Amino acid sequence: MLYWALVFLVVAIIAGVLGFGGIAGASAGIAQILFYIFLAFLVISLIASFIRRA
Repeated sequence: MLYWALVFLVVAIIAGVLGFGGIAGASAGIAQILFYIFLAFLVISLIASFIRRA
């Protein structure tokens, strides 16, 4: 999932440089959403691993 967030971030940067504002905004929004989902899964997995060790 982090891979896709980075892909959309790169697409947003390239589209922004080339002047495609709508595509850049949409790609950046998707990248941001995927990044936050990835972070939530990371926190959940860390909590689960700490609970299993205890």
